[in-house]
Amino acid sequence: MLMTYDGSFNEVCGRYTSTTEPADLAAYFDVDEVVATSLGARYNVAPTDEVYAVAKSSTGPIRLGTFRWGLVPFWAKDASVGSRMINARAESLLDKPAFRRPLERYRCVIPVDGFYEWQVVPDRKKKQPWYIRRRDGDVLAFAGLWSSWRPTKGSDDGRIVSCSIITTEANDAVRPVHDRMPVVLPPSAWAEWLDPANDDVESLQSLLVPAPPELFELTPVTDAVSNVRNDGPHLLDPAEA
Repeated sequence: MLMTYDGSFNEVCGRYTSTTEPADLAAYFDVDEVVATSLGARYNVAPTDEVYAVAKSSTGPIRLGTFRWGLVPFWAKDASVGSRMINARAESLLDKPAFRRPLERYRCVIPVDGFYEWQVVPDRKKKQPWYIRRRDGDVLAFAGLWSSWRPTKGSDDGRIVSCSIITTEANDAVRPVHDRMPVVLPPSAWAEWLDPANDDVESLQSLLVPAPPELFELTPVTDAVSNVRNDGPHLLDPAEA
């Protein structure tokens, strides 16, 4: 049985927003084929949810599809491990068997509109959630890894295609809130990152750096986002920091 997400937000980028429709994402990333149906506008995407991702097959086409957030390695005994692999640290990808092979062959871009981080505030029991997005309102392209898992070898019954978001140290904009952040790839890096024939891991790892701090704007939001069951645009309403 798949382990469900318990609502914890201790992870780096444990929640994000996804409101851009597949057709617009396809145009933004210049994909060749869309194999994703609309998931609707979501303001509190959580681990184990279905999410959009862009990946390139070995035969050439760049596709926009849906993946389960939380990477399940092909060799896993069951899918429950995915709920513990929502993030992959850039500095240790080659040290982790679950991430080494995807780094070499199965990379993706995960489009998001913005993401949440929780800040520890002195003398407060609850952390302060912040919403982080691009200043220009464009889509953020998270560096990701993906995997295909089958419960029965040789059969596609129950197949799960999953992904994980790569994180790095925080830039100057995010650091006051959290010490880590997702890797945001610039358009100039998309082709190199998505090319499955590119197995130059040193070159690939050189892309996994903090994005420029001036790219982002941060807004404190209410604690409503901390409940994974809450959703809707009201989660982005500013709160007193």
